[in-house]
Parts: sequence; C-alpha cells; structure tokens
Amino acid sequence: MKKFNYLLTAITIGAMSIVGCDPVEDINDQLEANEAGIFDVFDYTLTEDDYKETLELDYANFNTVDDAKALIPTVLNTNFPVLGDASLANVSYDLYAPVSTESSLIVYTVSTADYDANPDTAQYNNFDDEEQIYTFLDSKFPNVANRTLVSLTYVFYNGSAQTLNNGFLRVNGEWQFVLGLTSAEYTAVGQGFANFNTEDEALRKLPIFLLDKFKYEEIAVNTVKSTMYKLYTTDVDDIDGDGSKTDRATYSYIVNFIYDGSSWSEYNNTLRMTLQFGNDSGVWVPDNTIAYSFTQGDIALVSSTLLAKYPGPADNVGFFKSFDRRSGSSNYWSDDMMIEAIGIVLDSINPNAEEDQKYAVTVVIYNGSTTNETFFLIKTDGAWVAQ
Repeated sequence: MKKFNYLLTAITIGAMSIVGCDPVEDINDQLEANEAGIFDVFDYTLTEDDYKETLELDYANFNTVDDAKALIPTVLNTNFPVLGDASLANVSYDLYAPVSTESSLIVYTVSTADYDANPDTAQYNNFDDEEQIYTFLDSKFPNVANRTLVSLTYVFYNGSAQTLNNGFLRVNGEWQFVLGLTSAEYTAVGQGFANFNTEDEALRKLPIFLLDKFKYEEIAVNTVKSTMYKLYTTDVDDIDGDGSKTDRATYSYIVNFIYDGSSWSEYNNTLRMTLQFGNDSGVWVPDNTIAYSFTQGDIALVSSTLLAKYPGPADNVGFFKSFDRRSGSSNYWSDDMMIEAIGIVLDSINPNAEEDQKYAVTVVIYNGSTTNETFFLIKTDGAWVAQ
C-alpha cells in the first residue's frame, strides 16, 4: 500500500486529544480542507460512544482481537468518511482479558521435616533453587483442585538466607508464581505487622511497592503482575473451609496490577491494545501482525538449536522453561539473543512467511519472578528482525 505525505501528516485524535466540542467533528473539518483527504498516519482511541452507539455493543471493549479487526473499520468509516485511499490509522482499543483473583485456600510454612525429606535441601534447611520449591509443592499438594492458591512461607538462600512468603497458584496442572511481600517489606510500606489492615489500604500501597520493587528492571507496558497480600479480616467467605464465617485471622489474597510505562494500577481486566488499519480503495483493512505464544516444543527447539552457541542460557531455558532476563545472570538472554531465538521458532512454524510479515511473540521470562514478555518482529530481506 502506498503512503503519501500531505500537509496533515501525523495527528492524534480521541476523546481528550483535541480541544473542541467534538474531536471527530474537528478532525473531519480539517480533512475537508485537505482536498486529497489522505493522511500518512494518524492515531485514534475508541470512545465509549464508538463501542455502545456506533457498534451497539454492551460493553466498551472487545472480547477478542479478531472482533476488533472486524468491527473497527465500521468506526473509521462512520467517524472519518472523507479519509481516502492509502490513509493509515493506528487505533487504540480495550481488549477484555480477565485475570482471575483467588483467596488463599492453603496456608503453609515449610518445616524442618519438609526440608529434610529432600536430599537437595536437607543440609541447610532452605531452598536455593526455584525448581526445588515446585518439587516440594508437587509432593506436598499433589491432588489440589484447579486454581488452588498456596500461600507458602519458606526460607530461600540467594547469597543469604531470607524468609519469604509468596503465592503458588495451581493452574491446569502447573504451579504459577505469585509475588508476595516479606515481613521487612510490610514494614517498609508502613505496616506494624506482616499484613494490611484493609483492602483499600492494600490497593493504595501496593502500586507504590511494585514501583520500588521493580525500579531497576525494564518492565514492558501492559505487563500484568499478580501480587499476593495478607489481610487481617473476618472470614466472611469461609476461605479456610472450616464452616465458620465469623472467625478473624490473617488470610492471603491475589490482586492484579498493570504497568502503563510509569506507574502501576489495579488491573480492570482490559488491556489497551493498538491495531494499524490501512485504507485500501475505500476499505479499511487490518495490519498483518500475527500474535503467537511460545509452546513447550518451541522452548525445546531453541534450547537444542542454540546449546552449542549459548551453552549456559540454552541449557537453563530448556530446564526451567523460561528465559532468564536478569542482566547480571550468567544465563542472561539479551534482546539480540531473544530475537535470534524467536526467529528460529518462526522459521519453524512459518517457513514460507512473506516479506514484511510481522509477529508479536509472547514468551515466558524470569526477571526475579516469572512473567510474560512480548517481542515484535518483522521479516526483512528474508530474515526475522526486531521492529
């Protein structure tokens, strides 16, 4: 698709981006003054009216990316009928992506007998490897129901022994790590005990805690962190399953926060996403980016293919199933190494990809906790490179 540069070349429009009574009307007035009716590229954020009036949806979000691709052209045609062939629009929208929250069903402190039961942990009565924790959980809680949360207190050695309390959520047969606070961290956020007094207090202080916790790490926009916190409260939901809804104790809860590039806020189950559309002879069509998430088979392929070139990192990712993104680690995967690894997988799953094909590839990483990171690649001159 050709792109033309006219007087109006790059603008941002949306509910708050142009001063005036109606931002859509304002930009259309400007378009009418431009005889060609062509923009090189412009940005637009869908409004509540776009979802509920133009598209007649019940909620101001889309359920899937495919829904967004199918329905956004209607909004563009309705709002900007004078936009002509070769115009480009970067459209931001909200995608419904719920993350479940759980209250703790199991609260457990690893005992000396637990450490002694495993030869790897018996000598010093602590864990010193993340995999040892998962081995213990599989042994201790082999038959828990799906989405059971274990609030686990344990000693972990990493240069020095530290008592930690983190969550481990059982999802489809695997344990997912959920960040918790240590006693010292509760003290640092102004608590007299290792818990919060109210939910409001937790929701107010935890975003500040996360900002400090990850201040030296590169966190991608739209990263969602599941965080477990303790609350001294009345067990009105019978979390512990003892049949009583009046006992008061300390219980653990999960809350999710999302990063916007500068701060953390409570995640409301919608992600702000952006799609590029191009006007092709009066028809708005979506960009060709394909979203893809690594599988266990992809991990195995990367590990075996790059083992000779990057023995430490490749062996590590093959064992732990996550890429070590800690820059100080001997198993660190740099950005260039990640692009190389992802390119190997893309050549495997789509060996005949056309020039300029784009991918948004999500992988599991470890940067102090296990989370996801998305990389954007494009095929250029027959090779996969970062966008």
